[in-house]
Amino acid sequence: MAAALGDQACIAPSPLPVSVIHKLQAILGRLKANNRLEKCISIYVEVRSSNVRASLQALNLDYLEISVSEFNDVQSIEGYIGQWGKHLEFAVKHLFEAEYKLCNDVYERMGLDVWMGCFSRIAAQAGILAFLQFGKTVTESKKDPIKLLKLLDIFASLNKLRLDFNRLFGGAACAEIQNLTRDLIKSVIDGAAEIFWELLLQVELQRQSPPPLDGNVPRLVSFITDYCNKLLGDDYKPILTQVLIIHRSWKRQSFQEKLLVTEILNIVKAVELNLETWIKAYEDPMLTNFFAMNNHWHLYKHLKGTKLGDLLGDSWLREHENYKEYYSTIFLRESWGKLPSHLSREGLILFSGGRATARDLVKKRLKKFNEVFDEMYGKQSGWVMPERDLREKTCQLIVQAVVPVYRSYMQNYGPLVEQEASSTKYAKYTVQKLEEMLSCLYRPKPVRHASLRGRQFSGKYGNGMPDLRRTASAVV
Repeated sequence: MAAALGDQACIAPSPLPVSVIHKLQAILGRLKANNRLEKCISIYVEVRSSNVRASLQALNLDYLEISVSEFNDVQSIEGYIGQWGKHLEFAVKHLFEAEYKLCNDVYERMGLDVWMGCFSRIAAQAGILAFLQFGKTVTESKKDPIKLLKLLDIFASLNKLRLDFNRLFGGAACAEIQNLTRDLIKSVIDGAAEIFWELLLQVELQRQSPPPLDGNVPRLVSFITDYCNKLLGDDYKPILTQVLIIHRSWKRQSFQEKLLVTEILNIVKAVELNLETWIKAYEDPMLTNFFAMNNHWHLYKHLKGTKLGDLLGDSWLREHENYKEYYSTIFLRESWGKLPSHLSREGLILFSGGRATARDLVKKRLKKFNEVFDEMYGKQSGWVMPERDLREKTCQLIVQAVVPVYRSYMQNYGPLVEQEASSTKYAKYTVQKLEEMLSCLYRPKPVRHASLRGRQFSGKYGNGMPDLRRTASAVV
């Protein structure tokens, strides 16, 4: 275990040989008779606690000293919470366990109160209180949904060590450790339950926010789908269930697993209602269809084959897949599908009006095509389709709708304008360039590493996921 936590970590020595224990007990008997026992215990505590601290220092536990004022959200210390659980387990099962046994062996004849009091002082001075205080600091940080997962991690670590804590620190001498532990567990359970039961309301409050200007999948949608899957997963569902059972028992309320499942389903339904509201909020019909296509596909793709997807059912998933196809068809038909109509061949087949007339018609139609293309491309080049498979398929369909018609038109009628000095005004794009531009549409923009963390819950909630209370850019 020590090797896994740090090569420099040293485990406290094994219990002393029986012969050495007997000699120490004899010495302690004489010291007690001469009223020197307390002085001996003080020195023993100082030396043994120093030994434990040296072992812990090898694990680089500086993070235990972080105060609430030193971080704004749980994400800033997210990585430390996992380490905290491993370090605490190592300290309890190896270092404090060894000291507990040694205190019992050496001071057993002095009475339970003496040896337990000795061990309690060693544990407190060596650093167990710092471990508990770090957990308390996490519970006091700003609330956000990510914090729920971290609180569940802390609860899982404490629950795993519950029997060890009760055995090692269950005596009256360890009252301070017991009180801090109980306070930490209560704060963890209260905090986790509060965040979970308020999540639905926070999602509903986002409904009044405007949809993203680029038609992208809102961070709220992508976050909630992933987040609810984590809560239903094997890592968190049993822990969350246990936490909610305890929390409701404190209120003399019963808990059934269907309450957890129902709440998560309600959260997903709230996300769907948000999407329906946002779809109707766009003034541009093309962007409406683009946004709807994006989001229905996201729900289908990211929930199919997951715990949440299984809970929602195949018919629910198929419905979103069908909606994606429906909006995709309308989007292509009403936007890029109309572009080739500007390359009409009417009046050009027989050159009935002569070459000059044909040239004028070609110029006019290419000019119109370029204008419509430039306007549409300029607008949609800022739109984002995050799912690569959907993006590539959509671009492929756009290319198939536009490029073959454009290629054929330029092969037949391009020579009429290409010989003129102003040819680039009409033959503005090569076939290759046009295909390249259309194939590169809707790509996500480079992500700034801190972009998600920088968005805060206003007021009650802290950082971590899109601001569930702001109205302007929360769903962008």
